Amino acid sequence: MSKPVKAMITRELKSRYTGIESACVVDMTGMNVHTQERLRRSLRERSASLHVVKNSLARHALKDTPLAPLGNALEGPCALITSSQSLIDVAKMLVEASREFTALKLKYAVFDGDPTLLSVEQLARLRGKRELLGESAMLIASPGRRIAGALCSPQAKIAGCLKALVERGEASAAA
Repeated sequence: MSKPVKAMITRELKSRYTGIESACVVDMTGMNVHTQERLRRSLRERSASLHVVKNSLARHALKDTPLAPLGNALEGPCALITSSQSLIDVAKMLVEASREFTALKLKYAVFDGDPTLLSVEQLARLRGKRELLGESAMLIASPGRRIAGALCSPQAKIAGCLKALVERGEASAAA
């Protein structure tokens, strides 16, 4: 490949990965075209894309970006997976897919621009956005529920006592 072609591909990769802070690296060696297309289709359903890259060009393109640690870790045939949605959900899907597609090898991931490399399995074990929002809502609502329960509890007891007194009074008046 000539230098101008490499420079053009590097610029294309740099523009493609500009502004992206999370990505996964997988190895698809040994997968036939049919299984690769099934994997790509399932990734597209999750708003993710898979791009096979030449390691040296990807290193140059990812330099000085949040994905630079991935560029340094690229070895052997690699494909980068990025997503416009939560990459944690994509990582969970990849772990499930690796059971179905035995030739798929999960490598590394960078999440939210953190310079430490994670394995894709570690990323899949993190809680996703929906889970964190649900947990936050539960934690916010929990003290309110307790306060409401504490406030309603004495009123309910008083109402129960008054009702019992009224029933006793009616029973004694009827007798």
